[in-house]
Amino acid sequence: MKHEELTLQINGAKRTGVFPRGTRLLDAIRRLGFTGTKEGCGEGECGACTVLVDGQAVNSCLIPTCQAAGTEVTTIVGLGGSERLHKLPRAFLECGGAQCGICTPGMILAAAALPPRPSLEQIRVGLAGNLCRCTGYMKIYDAVEQALGGPAPAATSAPKRVKRVAKGKATTKAKTKRRTPTSTPTPTRTPTKGKR
Repeated sequence: MKHEELTLQINGAKRTGVFPRGTRLLDAIRRLGFTGTKEGCGEGECGACTVLVDGQAVNSCLIPTCQAAGTEVTTIVGLGGSERLHKLPRAFLECGGAQCGICTPGMILAAAALPPRPSLEQIRVGLAGNLCRCTGYMKIYDAVEQALGGPAPAATSAPKRVKRVAKGKATTKAKTKRRTPTSTPTPTRTPTKGKR
């Protein structure tokens, strides 16, 4: 089998290696020491091997290494340099979006390719190629919304104000709905001293 020397730009640094022809980008990345990129299915179905190539999320198990030469490849390790992207791993931890860890790097990188302030639908579509068997996805979606700001707020009118009179003075407060308890609280017993 013939080998070829390739230079890749990974996480902002040039890395050179000698690889057999047809080596997948996933294998080249891991051989160069970036083991945060995981292999799940090896068929482009699970998204565990997701990396960014020139800012686009791709399955590195499907890309021949020679096609990545001359591009900027970003792995999970490369996210620490940008404030916006650094929020993603932290949000996954805070929201419980990371469980066993196999899909987490791929999920975070797929989320990094989303536009700022994505809608829930954009998040779902953007992460559709990444499978997780642990979280049920809602914690992952919550983490992405928290990190990237979630959807832009819709233009809404200010809440209606109601004038109230408190001890002879007129005050203005926002009108809010009152919550009614669904059950009556149980009275507590006061301990007594001695027997009666």
